[in-house]
Amino acid sequence: MSHFYERKAYRYPLYAFIALSVVFAAFLFYFQWILGIVSFLLLGFVLYYVIHSQRSLYAELEQYISNLSYRIKKVGEEALMEMPIGIMLINDDYEVEWANQFLASCFKEQTLIGRSLYDLSDPLVALLKQEQINEEIINIHGRQFKVIIRREERLLYFFDVTEQVELQKQYEAERLVLAIIFLDNYDEITQGMDDQAKSQMNSHVTSILNKWANDYGLFLKRTSSERFIAVLNEHILKQLEKSKFSILDEVREQTMKYNVQLTLSIGIGTGVSSLPELGLLAQSGLDLALGRGGDQVAIKQGNGKVKFYGGKTNPMEKRTRVRARVISHALRELITESDKVLIMGHKYPDMDALGAAIGILKLVQSNQKEGFIVIDTARTNSGAQRLIEELKKHSELWSRFIKPEQGLELVTEDTLVIVVDTHRPSLVVEERLLYRTDHIVVIDHHRRGEEFINDPILVYMEPYASSTSELVTELLEYQPKRMKLSMLEATALLAGIVVDTKSFTLRTGSRTFDAASYLRAQGADTVLVQKLLKESITNYVKRAKIIENASIDSRGIAIAKGDPTETYDQVLIAQAADTLLTLSGVVASFVISKRTDQTIGISARSLGDINVQIIMESLGGGGHLTNAATQLSDITIEEAEQRLRAAIDDYLEGGKES
Repeated sequence: MSHFYERKAYRYPLYAFIALSVVFAAFLFYFQWILGIVSFLLLGFVLYYVIHSQRSLYAELEQYISNLSYRIKKVGEEALMEMPIGIMLINDDYEVEWANQFLASCFKEQTLIGRSLYDLSDPLVALLKQEQINEEIINIHGRQFKVIIRREERLLYFFDVTEQVELQKQYEAERLVLAIIFLDNYDEITQGMDDQAKSQMNSHVTSILNKWANDYGLFLKRTSSERFIAVLNEHILKQLEKSKFSILDEVREQTMKYNVQLTLSIGIGTGVSSLPELGLLAQSGLDLALGRGGDQVAIKQGNGKVKFYGGKTNPMEKRTRVRARVISHALRELITESDKVLIMGHKYPDMDALGAAIGILKLVQSNQKEGFIVIDTARTNSGAQRLIEELKKHSELWSRFIKPEQGLELVTEDTLVIVVDTHRPSLVVEERLLYRTDHIVVIDHHRRGEEFINDPILVYMEPYASSTSELVTELLEYQPKRMKLSMLEATALLAGIVVDTKSFTLRTGSRTFDAASYLRAQGADTVLVQKLLKESITNYVKRAKIIENASIDSRGIAIAKGDPTETYDQVLIAQAADTLLTLSGVVASFVISKRTDQTIGISARSLGDINVQIIMESLGGGGHLTNAATQLSDITIEEAEQRLRAAIDDYLEGGKES
């Protein structure tokens, strides 16, 4: 460090002061030599004192800086070696070149130098191999460490965040969860009971739910005769999930003592801190559970994901037709207020979708409105294709069928779009029609899935129904009496019911036969139905070959695969699954084959003990408890079989629930 007077800012003024002092002393010496000598002596003493003081200060400063540097260096070395932050240097072979003592103690080792990370921590190696991730929390001998990677320097920092992670877990475990519990069909079940039996059943159900709430630590409050509200937290919710919501089975079994089948539907909202939003999620989850037929739990999270539990039983058929009458009148008003009506089903329509569309078209025409059925005739199954050929013989009816491109040209803001036999926008014939108008009606008999058409103005979904054709037939019965179905229209609706019930053997209730009776009275031709459902000898042989290759395991699950070199119609795949289910010892059947659209189709059937809908939903599909399907893209039949077997195992390990 230079002396301060060696710097220009101090040196020049000092030189000027000395020069002036010398001139002044010389001036005094000239006039009075004694004063001049005194002045020179004083000036010399001042200069000596200044120089001596500055050198002393400089020496002290150097000593202070030297001591400070030593202390900083010592503290730095101690901090580097002993501070509670792990530091590690590695080479390209994932070997430790250097690590501080704190990190060695975390790994419970004396030293880490020279050790391979493969021997020390597999999660750490996996993290290093993921080049796009430079920060992650990993577990090291029971403690959580946040690892920050500096890849260019091959340097790793380890921060102990165990307490923060524990606090986060505690916060998440104590986060509020809201549940709405609904007694399915309570009004219909109790309307025929006397007051005493009704009171006994209410008391019994309430005591079951209160015991369940006490066992798990819920707050439960009955808000109406058929509705409860429960407050819990995430920790309790996880316990309920582990039990697979056994309360569903308990209530169902206990109420059987009263010769009724009373079931629960539970909607749960979780994952958000806002109480109003939590309530909306719980109500939305309940709507979803009810839309899927009840007797199940729908847990709706803040990120939009939904988890389902239960759904072991088929939906109970409603004995009253009040809802059908109300929906029929509401639909009539919507039709009369629109300029035209466009009707469409799902892609590759079957008999049910086509029959339901024809029935809705008749309903539109009976209200003096113009209606069209949107269909892609190039993408239909064999049964629907035979019906289309029959429709072409009736020009007046066939003229109402249009292509998707024509539908896009006709649609306006005042057009009513009615979707039948599906509620998933990705499955409709022309999805763009859904975004061209705000007036959308959904009529479907499938259990409601996570994907749903946005904001329909009217929804008629009844999972208890055998088919959408059955629902449409009931709607037709409440339309103006002047309406008369033609033979072909009635036959198309009856064919839809026959196909979906497998000739009235599956999912058939009393109202199914009532609808069939009405259609028969309207002139439905049962012989023509059989002609429409006939199959060729080629398809029969292909189906037999699929069944020939089936394997049945000890659990009664049959899995069959089609020839990878051949393509199969979806109807044929479904028929093969139906046939497998008729074999002795089979409780559920799955058929995997390549479809004509080059995707891999899986059809699933069961007798009710196994919920094939949940299994297919885990693979991106859906359907009913006993009848479901899915389609997989960019996958081989063998890969599809592996995914299917994994989904079945997950389902069965979860207690026959999801």
